[in-house]
Amino acid sequence: MRRIIITAALLAAFAAGAQAQDRVWTLARCIDHALENNLNIKRSQLSVEQKEISLNSAESSRLPGVSASSGQNFSFGRGLTADNTYANTNTTSTSFSVGADVPVFNGFRIKHNIELSKLDLEAATADLEKARDDIRVAVAQAYVQILYNMEILDVARNQVEIDSLQVERLQEMASNGKAARSQVSAQEATLAQSRLSVTRAENNLSLAILDLTQLLELPSPDGFSVARPSVEGIGYTPLMNPEAIYAEAVKVKPAVRAEEIRLDQAFKNIDLARSAFLPSISLSGGLGTNYYTSSGFASAGFFDQVKNNFSQYIGLNLSVPIFTRFSNRNQVKNARLSFNAQEIMLDNTKKTLYKEIQQAYYNAVASQARYRSSEVAAASAEDAFELAQAMYENGKSGITEFNEAKARYMSAASDLVQARYEYLYQSKILDFYRGRDLDF
Repeated sequence: MRRIIITAALLAAFAAGAQAQDRVWTLARCIDHALENNLNIKRSQLSVEQKEISLNSAESSRLPGVSASSGQNFSFGRGLTADNTYANTNTTSTSFSVGADVPVFNGFRIKHNIELSKLDLEAATADLEKARDDIRVAVAQAYVQILYNMEILDVARNQVEIDSLQVERLQEMASNGKAARSQVSAQEATLAQSRLSVTRAENNLSLAILDLTQLLELPSPDGFSVARPSVEGIGYTPLMNPEAIYAEAVKVKPAVRAEEIRLDQAFKNIDLARSAFLPSISLSGGLGTNYYTSSGFASAGFFDQVKNNFSQYIGLNLSVPIFTRFSNRNQVKNARLSFNAQEIMLDNTKKTLYKEIQQAYYNAVASQARYRSSEVAAASAEDAFELAQAMYENGKSGITEFNEAKARYMSAASDLVQARYEYLYQSKILDFYRGRDLDF
């Protein structure tokens, strides 16, 4: 019985640990989840599916159209008879027909429409990938903000621990008459301020977690936590210049690819507009029969009439545009203007991409420099704090000097945390522009 209880307890502990582990999200997991559940991406996926249907419709326009019809007519009253006199008669007629039409040549419009639909599908696919890139960057930003707030909270809690120890030490010294009560009150006030900083840091962390969970379309942020990557000892790798990064980015970024495809579409639209000047030829054919009765006159049976009245037809139709009130000409002009506008749009997209890369590069340079200086400043502030703490504990300095050294140390530690994650993020963004995965 004891063995069963122990086994059950171990299984429960394992399940609880597995559930807790399942709630810890890495950046890669966050990105994958967002890509599957983000509403903007789902909307882009629906757009791609719609373009696939449009392409299928364009390709199917080459197929013949087949239709069947039947009709039943009744006629009452005075009418012309077969002997060219008028009489009151009731007539009925029934007709059946099957027809088909095939486009033989329509100025290559079907061909151009198929090519346009293919390009439209490619552009929608590129837009989908751009939406995925945008969500990757947004998730990474929110993830880094959580990491930053977690580190700030750790710094604030460490400050509370230090202040608590100092309060206990001063209280003990005051009870022995070695410290004034005012010193204890001053340190207690400092401890209260440190606890307030912890509360603010916790609130900031909760808001950052809420932002990320909303981005991931999670129902609640309860129990959500992120995994901290190992950022200790991040090296200062040389940064590629913006021109080299742009040369790679312009080949792989979906935003540029989408506009290039739309430029091809605009050029193809010119060909489509020109095709309106060409003649079109269509082939049609069909089968038909009918059944007719008239009151007062004898008529053959239904099946005999259907057999005897059976007919077939085939036709070839030629349509030549001669004058269309300048409509075709103006369509060609509009298509050329749209092509010129799309060239401008493509250039603008490339310039925007280059500006983004420049901004990211100089942000990375600045964050790298800040990271270096923050490491030096944090190390110096830590040494100064340890010295001030030793002097204060030995009675060689006052509480004011100690608190000032502590505040400088905590501020330097906070700056180092911010600089570390900022440099990590900015360096990864530069790699992301080159087509690398966004992960750390």
